[in-house]
Formats: sequence, C-alpha cells, structure tokens
Amino acid sequence: MHLVLGVVTSSVLFTVAVTLATTAASLIVVLPVGIALAVATLWLNQRFVRVDRSRYAALLDVELPEAPAAIDRQGSLWARTRAMLTNADRWREIAWSTLHFPLAVVAGAVVPAVWGSALALVSTPAWIVLAPNDRIAQGGITVHSGAESFAVAGVGLVLAALVAPWITVALGSADIAMARWLLGRPRSELVAEVATLATSRAAAVDSAEAERRRIERDLHDGAQQRLIAVAMDLGLAREKLNSDPARAGEYVASAHEDVKAALKELRDLVRGIHPVILEDRGLDAALSAVVARAAVAVTLRVDVAQRPAPAVESAAYFIVSESLVNVDRHAHATRATVEIARVADRLTIAVSDDGVGGAESSKGTGLAGLAERVAGLGGWMRVISPQGGPTSILVELPCES
Repeated sequence: MHLVLGVVTSSVLFTVAVTLATTAASLIVVLPVGIALAVATLWLNQRFVRVDRSRYAALLDVELPEAPAAIDRQGSLWARTRAMLTNADRWREIAWSTLHFPLAVVAGAVVPAVWGSALALVSTPAWIVLAPNDRIAQGGITVHSGAESFAVAGVGLVLAALVAPWITVALGSADIAMARWLLGRPRSELVAEVATLATSRAAAVDSAEAERRRIERDLHDGAQQRLIAVAMDLGLAREKLNSDPARAGEYVASAHEDVKAALKELRDLVRGIHPVILEDRGLDAALSAVVARAAVAVTLRVDVAQRPAPAVESAAYFIVSESLVNVDRHAHATRATVEIARVADRLTIAVSDDGVGGAESSKGTGLAGLAERVAGLGGWMRVISPQGGPTSILVELPCES
C-alpha cells in the first residue's frame, strides 16, 4: 500500500517541483519574477512534502519531523525571502521531490508485478480447470493440467513466500532510507539539539534551586525576623502587664506593627512565587499592577489573544518584573517600554529603557537568572545595552499550547 501510494504522491511532487523549478530558473533573468517563483516553489513543495511525511508516519510508523523554520515572520520581506531561499531543509525537500520519483516508480511497478505473478502462478491449477482443453498457453509456454500445473503452482508459492517478500522489504527499506536521508533531521543537528536540551534542563534545575534559595533567604531575613521580634515584644509585654501597663501597651503596639509588616512581606513573597492576578486574569492585568509600582513611567503593550501555557506566562511575568526592578535600581532611566505579543507559537517580550546602559549579567543585575529561566523553557534572550544606553532586553519563548 505504501509503495503503491508512493507512486501517486511522488508523481505529483515530481511534476510540481520540476515544473516550477525549471520555470523559475528560466525566468531568473527577470530577477524579481524568478525569485518570487522560486520562493513559491519552495513554499508549495514544502506543503506537498508534508503529505509524504504524514504517509510515512501513518503507514510505516516512521517519523520524519520537519525542522522548525528559522524565519523571522516580523522581519522585512527581503529578509524572509532570503531566509527561505537559503534554507537547506527546503532544498532537501526539492531534492526529495525529484530523486524519489524514479525509486517510487520502480517500487510501485515491481512490487505489484512480483506479487501478481506469484498469485497467478499459485492459482494456475484452478485456471486450467476453467480453461478449454485443460491447458493454458502464455508467451509460447503451454501448461497442462496435472503435474505441470502443480509444479507451476509450487514455483508461485516459492515466489510468494521468499522472493516477493524479500523484494518488497528491500525496496521498502531503500524507500525509507532515502526518506530519512532527505526528509529526516541530520545527525549532527539532532546531537546539537540533544545537547541544547540537556543544557536547558540543567539551567532549569539551577534556576529552580536559585529560586528556592531566594525564598528561603527572604523568609529567614524578613518574615521570620519579624515574627521573632513579635514574640520578644509579647514576652516583654506579659512581664510588664501588671507592673507597668503603659510599657506593656507599647510592647503590644510594637508587636502589632511587626505582625502587619510580616504579613506584608509574606504577601509580597507569595506574589513573587505566583501572583494570583496572573492566574485569574492573565499577563495584561498582572503586568499592569507591576507597571503601576515601578519608579519610572512605563508604557505597557500586551497583545496576547490566546493565553500561553502557565509556565510560559509565569516566566514572562517574572522576566518583565525583574527587568523593571533593574531599571529602577541600575538604569537611572526616566522612561521604559514593555511590549509583549504572541505570534503563532512564539511569545515575544521586549523591555527597553532610556537609561545609562552597560547592563551585564556579571554585575549582579539578575540577567543571568533570567537567561537561565528562558533557556529552561527552550527560548532565547538577547540583551542590547551599550555604554550610555539605551538598554533593550529581547526574549522569545515557545508557547504551543
């Protein structure tokens, strides 16, 4: 079934790819038209090849994942065109559409012919009974009923049991090998991806451990010390309750203030772990609260029609929060801008300010922690901060949900 269907799909792919590619080549003298047609050829061929990828997955359980397109959909038209024309994966798909066609035709013709011949030979005794004069003549060879017909049937059984399966498996293996060669991911790329995933996993673990230590430190240095002070004040108040009620009242008042301060610190700590407003109302509302607390004027733009996964949403919140803290503490800026948008399956974040610049992860500004958090989610982060400013932090996170 797979090899027979391969004849159909490869014929379509071969016709489309060769026709459009030769036309594009012939029009290369008319540069804009030739380039446009070449891009259209690559784009259309990619869509047709996806049918073949699905066919291999459905019929043979052979996964041929398509490499993610490294094309900036927000870039200029020429940048996207150049990225398409220089994409090696798209040209490998063109090679597949042209080189697979001869193999598919051979496999699609030979395999049915071999199996058909085997079945015809096996059924020879039955056909002779139905034939006149109890004999069959084909290609100058006459087979009579009886021993001759059963001998031919025996040859057919050998062909069906040994030769036909071997030919089918051989051609099928060649077909799969070519598919993996031209449509699969290169081994070097897979090795690099595994290494990247291992690094991201380690970064995520380190980031989680750093977050745990931060929470532990905040509890120890903040709320815990407040509560110790409360216990001491209440103990002193109990001692002075009968002998010096006024002094005891002062201790109780001090304990009350410490309790309120501890509660505020705990609320801030909980908000830092995962703000409730983020879970309930999303990034726009949560970041509006962050922007309102900023020391500088911040312009916020959020264009996220479909909410991403909670982990991505939480990461975006903390990236913006930490970036604005850095602006408040280090940038000496007067204005900042935060822009978040979802484009297809990517969440883009841009935080910029008009400060003095010179932001580096080695200076303890929290940028290293942000980079680890981004890497743990499989995204990328870039900091552009020349001396004298301005500073821009650009982040892109995958959000397939």
